[in-house]
Amino acid sequence: MDDDDLRYMTEALELAREGWKLGEVPVGALVVRGGRVIGRGFNHPIAAHDPTGHAEVMALRDAARTVGNYRLPGCTLYVTIEPCAMCAGAIFHARIARVVYGAPEPKTGAAGSVVDLFAEARLNHHAEIVGGVMAEQCGGLVSAFFAEKRQARKATA
Repeated sequence: MDDDDLRYMTEALELAREGWKLGEVPVGALVVRGGRVIGRGFNHPIAAHDPTGHAEVMALRDAARTVGNYRLPGCTLYVTIEPCAMCAGAIFHARIARVVYGAPEPKTGAAGSVVDLFAEARLNHHAEIVGGVMAEQCGGLVSAFFAEKRQARKATA
């Protein structure tokens, strides 16, 4: 972890907060190549009626449009929560070189929490994984979101 990782994770957290404002689970992601952010995204499967509307997929789509290619070699994906299996697959297909995530995801994490697809030798692409960058802030944001949802349900019950 270096200063760039902290700077970009801070930006990913801001994207996550944008999602929260829209009622989405607050996860943010961005794609960086050569010190330049080329893709941004936050969770929005609810508003978009899109089960693939995860922050990572949105950031990868944005980056691919920016560079005009679905392959994104040499890029780093920053995401506030450990990627799920679907997002890991998209990361593999995009040929992302490095994934930096904040908090682990104990229910669906595919970078070691539940399964470790990135360590699966039979797959044809592997990305370097760095986990735990600003984990408390990233995980705390999701925890606060769900606490707010539970409180709202109690108030209406």
